[in-house]
Amino acid sequence: MKRKLTIEKILSFCLVFMFCTFQQAKAQNQDTVYLKEGLSLQLIRGISETIISTNPVEAAIATNTWKTPRSGDVVTFTNGEKRIWKTIKVNDKGWFADTTVRGGGYLLVTIHLKKKSNMILRLLGNDMVYVNGSPRVGNPYGMSETHQSWENDWDYCTLPVELNPGKNELLFRISRGRLKAMLYHPAKPVSFMHKDATLPDFLVGNKIDSWGGLGVINATSSPLKELFVKAEVGTGQICEEKVSVIQPNTIKKIGFHMQGEPFLAKGSTLVKLTLFSKNATGNQVVDTVSVPIRILLNSENHKETFISQIEGSVQYYSVLPPINYDHNKPTALFLSVHGASVEAINQSGSYFPKTWGIVVSPTNRRPYGFNWEDWGRLDAMEVLALAKKKFNIDENRVYLTGHSMGGHGTWHIGAMYPDQFAAIAPSAGWISFWSYRFRGQTIVDTSAIRKMIRRSTTTSETLDYAENYKQLGVYVIHGEIDDNVRIDQAKMMITQLEKIGHKDFQYHFQPNANHWWDVSPEPGADCVDWPPMFDFFARHSRPLKDRVRQINFLTANPGVSARNNWLCIDAQTEQLKMSEAHITFNPGSSSFVGSTVNVERMAFDLDMLTGSKIVSVNLDSLKIENIQVKEDQKQLWLEKTDGKWNVSSEPSSGMKGAARYGTFKDAFRNRMLFVFGTKGSPAENLWAFNKARYDAEKFWYQGNGAIEIIADTDFKPEADVDRSIVIYGNRNTNSAWTSLLTESPVQVGNDFIMVGTKKIEGKNLSCLFVRPRIGSKVACIAVISGTGVIGMKVTDRLPYMSPGIGLPDCTILNSQVMTKGEEGVLMTGFFGLDWSLEKGEFVWNKSAK
Repeated sequence: MKRKLTIEKILSFCLVFMFCTFQQAKAQNQDTVYLKEGLSLQLIRGISETIISTNPVEAAIATNTWKTPRSGDVVTFTNGEKRIWKTIKVNDKGWFADTTVRGGGYLLVTIHLKKKSNMILRLLGNDMVYVNGSPRVGNPYGMSETHQSWENDWDYCTLPVELNPGKNELLFRISRGRLKAMLYHPAKPVSFMHKDATLPDFLVGNKIDSWGGLGVINATSSPLKELFVKAEVGTGQICEEKVSVIQPNTIKKIGFHMQGEPFLAKGSTLVKLTLFSKNATGNQVVDTVSVPIRILLNSENHKETFISQIEGSVQYYSVLPPINYDHNKPTALFLSVHGASVEAINQSGSYFPKTWGIVVSPTNRRPYGFNWEDWGRLDAMEVLALAKKKFNIDENRVYLTGHSMGGHGTWHIGAMYPDQFAAIAPSAGWISFWSYRFRGQTIVDTSAIRKMIRRSTTTSETLDYAENYKQLGVYVIHGEIDDNVRIDQAKMMITQLEKIGHKDFQYHFQPNANHWWDVSPEPGADCVDWPPMFDFFARHSRPLKDRVRQINFLTANPGVSARNNWLCIDAQTEQLKMSEAHITFNPGSSSFVGSTVNVERMAFDLDMLTGSKIVSVNLDSLKIENIQVKEDQKQLWLEKTDGKWNVSSEPSSGMKGAARYGTFKDAFRNRMLFVFGTKGSPAENLWAFNKARYDAEKFWYQGNGAIEIIADTDFKPEADVDRSIVIYGNRNTNSAWTSLLTESPVQVGNDFIMVGTKKIEGKNLSCLFVRPRIGSKVACIAVISGTGVIGMKVTDRLPYMSPGIGLPDCTILNSQVMTKGEEGVLMTGFFGLDWSLEKGEFVWNKSAK
């Protein structure tokens, strides 16, 4: 039965929303501890969040030599520079914001309590915080307690923490110049968050079948294993979902399903959520909340939600339908990727609806997210696939555009997947981390170890992929006086397009325009909704693969970008170096002719064959003739043997390939599961739990994530073999090792690491590596381990979950990496295409040979 939105329901929404806000404020006023005074330490220039970075504060924490400083204590950095711990107090607004933290540094606050307490730590402005030595996520984008209606509300980092009787230390890392923090007792030990909801919009006349996401705070010292959530839409169907385990003193965003009959009028409604447990006597309510959801017309800019395959969380994308949209007629698709701090719904809202295409904006997982690389890129491509499935999209007319960080995303995604779009249009886009962050400085990694580590991030080297733009129309937009992303970024890329002989690009530099500009009286912001850009799009179509005769394609990581129309570069001779394929298909003779660079295995689709089942190949001047194609054969596989091409069969799942190619980050997808060890010493077990929780919290904050964390004792190896696993601990401390990694050529145990037959001994060693999950064609196992507590804690701040930073397949460190830099990297490199050591490529530090 259809329902109408009533005045009473609107009033109810207003009252409940006010009640939620009041309850949160009330909780903060009960025994609230405002952090007002502490000690600050300003860092020297050059301290950065990279794999190889020295930092005496982090080194002291990892090696258990940290001592509570006093005002006036001196810290000496690796280059000999000294800094002093100084007393710092909040200003009249309650912020720590003096010159000692403005350039980045640490702030230590000591708190004394009479008894053990589970409290909420509300954070604004910090990168992260050590709570009595345990790393916890921060809130670096929360730089204000107020915001305009169109701005993001970052004031949702309310961490549950366990504090001890007596002295407690909170050590904050700050890089953005200010911090505000307070502690208060939670109103309930387990509760819904009242912010940071991921919600759809309901559309008038459409049956409701959507997902939402909302955080649950577990402010207890026990895991929550038997929770359920139910969602009720008015008088609609009540949907119930099992909640995966929520570990102690953390936040976990959970998904809830909503179903119901259509609403008949525009407005808003409330969805009632109930969190409850089940036992022998019935259901016990833990918490309830009502979340407001907009009801919009089908023609309006709105949100759609979905379950992400990255880790199973609820995400959204926004949709701006075309004018007079007719689902029965194919329409163009404009994938528009937003800039830093911008919500997807505001990105699509910056356009006036088109007559001939639909605007779809993914989120990058958050307004800052991952710069449209790594998980941001996965999100964009996930949304592109969903939009094509949901809407009637004309595959010939798919376009990519974006502004600022989204301009970079346009360059990056367009370079990775040039066959997916007819044309791209970056506006105010920066090229790469190196061209933008380092303002044109030449960044050269001179040592073999540094070069190997950087090779793991070659997908970020945007300029190196410029040849891929040749099959795309390119329209570049930039404001002439842009002081955020300088115009030299656009000019540099235009020069590169001219250099490679690109024949199909245009550019527009808007006079006297800064970063965001709108000069016409027409609706829509001109810097993204630029009429000449859309005219350019209208004159470009994307040829489907049956029309493509010639392909010139570059990739440096087949695990990220392997396909271009009917061509697949599946494996490389030298992994993570640039590969090229220049192939022509001749349908009359059923032949493939061309050349390759750094390609070890490749495939050609065969559905373009017009009749003949005899194929020939002329590749790198080697002819293979009279290749008989089977009736149901979909691809022709070729592989090098002793440097010569041969026809081969499809590679086994035990080989590296497009579906699973490695680098350490490859394990952080496919609904990844974090498993912490419980079989070590108390200190080792505590580290494993703390580290898994920290990584999951970081992914929640940066990527709207909802990673499931379980103990090794709860791990079931036979369940869902296509799920990637992240192991925290070594073979002595994590029992999941036995079922997953017994055959691994790298073994980590107490006091040693075995790399094949080579044994490295020590208590301060760290090892991070990735292996294929046996029985799966796609899943990986990542290992974050150490030979002892010191080695384990060295991994605490490695920024492998940050965009633009990566690790090869296997890396071994010791604690000197925090004091002597590269000297502490003992080994790094890639396993072979068969995942072996023997056929791999590794660089060893002289001290470890």
